[in-house]
Amino acid sequence: MTDRNESLGLIAGNRSLPLLFAREARAAGVKHLVAVAFEGETDPALASLVDDIVWLKVGQLSRLIEAFTERGVTRCVMVGQIAPKNLFDLRPDLRAVTMLFRLKEKNAHSIFGAIADELKKDGVDLIEASPWLQPAMAATGFHLGPKLTDAQRADVEFGFRIAKEIAQLEIGQTVVVKDGTVLAVEGFEGTDKCLTRGGELAGKGGAVAVKVAKAGHDLRFDIPCLGAQTLEICAAVKIAVLAVEAGRTLILEREQVERLAREQKIAVTTVG
Repeated sequence: MTDRNESLGLIAGNRSLPLLFAREARAAGVKHLVAVAFEGETDPALASLVDDIVWLKVGQLSRLIEAFTERGVTRCVMVGQIAPKNLFDLRPDLRAVTMLFRLKEKNAHSIFGAIADELKKDGVDLIEASPWLQPAMAATGFHLGPKLTDAQRADVEFGFRIAKEIAQLEIGQTVVVKDGTVLAVEGFEGTDKCLTRGGELAGKGGAVAVKVAKAGHDLRFDIPCLGAQTLEICAAVKIAVLAVEAGRTLILEREQVERLAREQKIAVTTVG
């Protein structure tokens, strides 16, 4: 990896991915990490893993950019989710209002793309975080838990085709299927609620969930991932298989995920 000793900015969303990124960036040789964190979203534990942390409210675009420019940061990454509802509940500052006014479509992808453009205007490049996260990526052949039955394998392939279509339409990235029937499609509610709804509709359990990245997916803004919470939700509604796209999905909290897959007899596998 080039320029690994330079300062790097981190726009940190929720859950454990920003913590994982900070650890992996340190291991890769990044010497100075500056994080922008969001009240009510970012895990406060991140503060102990970075050199400097600036806490903001979602929508404070000018302060976000200044956090980097005032500290000489010219490259940054964005990891961890910002809850979709918070993108629409935000109280934007003047720069954010102007940015949002110019957007014809206001979805997570277009908003984050516009943020990248605003950062670029002030000399800060938003780059992919994936080079630092390769150790956590689920490669082809990754598998935990029970072996798939022929019927489950067929549902994984079916679900993969459906998930790719809905992802391309900017609807969501996850589907839940059973016996060749689509039970749930992820929408604005997010992955967790889609899994819950699909698992409950499966009746006695046995559903198959598939999570993908869309074609041309901009990994600067969103790297598909699963962690312990995802497996706990699957267990609660008796989802039998969770398939993720190979080479484009991060496995967070690996030890906990492996334990849950084993204890709850959930197959976690790759597809594509």
